Amino acid sequence: MTKQRTIHLIDDDEAVRQSVALLLSTYDIDVVSYPSGATFLATRMNAAPGCLMLDIRMPEMDGLEMQRRLVDESFDWPVIFLTGHGDVRIAVEAMQNGAVDFVEKPFYGARLIEAVESAFRKFDRTNEARRATQLLDSLSERERQVLVALVDGSANKAIARSLGISARTVEAHRAHIMDKLHAESFADVLRIALTAGQPLTSSGNPTRM
Repeated sequence: MTKQRTIHLIDDDEAVRQSVALLLSTYDIDVVSYPSGATFLATRMNAAPGCLMLDIRMPEMDGLEMQRRLVDESFDWPVIFLTGHGDVRIAVEAMQNGAVDFVEKPFYGARLIEAVESAFRKFDRTNEARRATQLLDSLSERERQVLVALVDGSANKAIARSLGISARTVEAHRAHIMDKLHAESFADVLRIALTAGQPLTSSGNPTRM
């Protein structure tokens, strides 16, 4: 089954909205269009997860101001900016604030698709990290302690002695860890920790970067 991908396009120019939607539809990308930033902000809680494409210059609220508001709200969908020829300096500022890319108008289809694919790669990485973090957060305090010791290479009996529990209990915790993380091997467990950005060390619980 093909994964659904959605671009939320915010541009006050109807012709731009139509041309972008037509182009991206040929790549099986859904486009939801908004004539203003305020329109998107009013409906964003019900919007399908995806990436944002913002025009730099719009009346009332320009793309840069909208980006600032989204950053302040910890809204982490990847952002692409559409810019005019004279807006490159502003677009660079937008990228310094976390935008994935900017595309100058009038744009070539290949250039726009390149930016969109880059945004979706970031979207996928963010979702994978969030999912991995949720999995690690499902572990109990004791399971985290066992996990840290296992990563350090400690044997079950050594872990049991250090935690004051039986080796059988350590084995049970290990089984619970594998089950909660949906891991088929310990390599899967390490991959999940790395994806979440939580290095496991013997100094204590996994610490978030």
